[in-house]
Amino acid sequence: MKRLLILSALSVALMTSACVTVIDASDSDDLAWHGESAQPFDEARAACRTSTGKGQRRDEFRACMADKGWARS
Repeated sequence: MKRLLILSALSVALMTSACVTVIDASDSDDLAWHGESAQPFDEARAACRTSTGKGQRRDEFRACMADKGWARS
């Protein structure tokens, strides 16, 4: 029983450690972004909006977010 508990805890830790997904975002467009070792999402989004002046569906915005570790699904 102890082995099963340890194995379960280890599995959960490994599954959640490699990838960050935005699941609690208020804007439905934000749900499609995912990243590994990425900057915090809200900060990256705000910086890209400011620097590009473009919306999330524009290539310039996507390139900016990619530089910060985020990609759209």
